[in-house]
Amino acid sequence: MSQGIEVAGLYVRDQDEALAFYVGKLGFKVHTDVRNGDYRWLTVQHADQPSFQLGLYVPGPPVHDAATADALRALVAKGAMPPLVLRVADCRAEHARLKTQGVEFTQEPTDRYGTVDAGFRDPSGNGWKMIEARR
Repeated sequence: MSQGIEVAGLYVRDQDEALAFYVGKLGFKVHTDVRNGDYRWLTVQHADQPSFQLGLYVPGPPVHDAATADALRALVAKGAMPPLVLRVADCRAEHARLKTQGVEFTQEPTDRYGTVDAGFRDPSGNGWKMIEARR
């Protein structure tokens, strides 16, 4: 019987750039950063979710051939991948904090469905929804 999801990954164009964003701006911490030749297994965690890791992976060998890697990078850059959702205590305050750090917002904080949400992108183009926790 399974015990839940431990790692979910997303494709990034550059792992060092992604690491600076997720750790330096969003406040995640590094869980695993190991190399096997040219392949790098890099995961980060949110401080409030120690059982879950977000993998930051670059499309390419040994998993993808060159054509597939190029296609994946193009899709991510266009924002075509499904958005991730980050729950925050105060969406407007977190929006203001992240904006001062240069985070690219695609949607300003908006009241809807009994909460507040905003949209932003990571440096690779992955979309995020930031949703205020319901009181």
